[in-house]
Amino acid sequence: MHNILFSTAYAADAGTNGGVFSSAAFVQYAPFVLICVVFYFFLIRPQQKRQRELREEQNSLRRGDRIVTAGGIVGTVQNTRDDSQEVDVEIAQGVKVKVIRSTITTILRREGKPANEA
Repeated sequence: MHNILFSTAYAADAGTNGGVFSSAAFVQYAPFVLICVVFYFFLIRPQQKRQRELREEQNSLRRGDRIVTAGGIVGTVQNTRDDSQEVDVEIAQGVKVKVIRSTITTILRREGKPANEA
């Protein structure tokens, strides 16, 4: 009696024709390995590099840097403290707010001219 819930199982030869390290098994798993490698080099690695660069920029903030926060607020750094994660940012003339460093997503540029063009 043939049951639809169970299929017929055939025993594979464990010799040269089968096994975990055979060429057929390699061909079967090669696309999966290739997809993992592509994801690593095109998605994961560049994102980790960008996060590392952003963290370094956040730690090297100085007075006068123009920043954009995760909420879209654009402002100028007025004061930083190395021992604190807070940064004082002026978002309008006379309006200063404290912003957490990790919420800063972009450092635009410094206001004013470079020192050699003054």
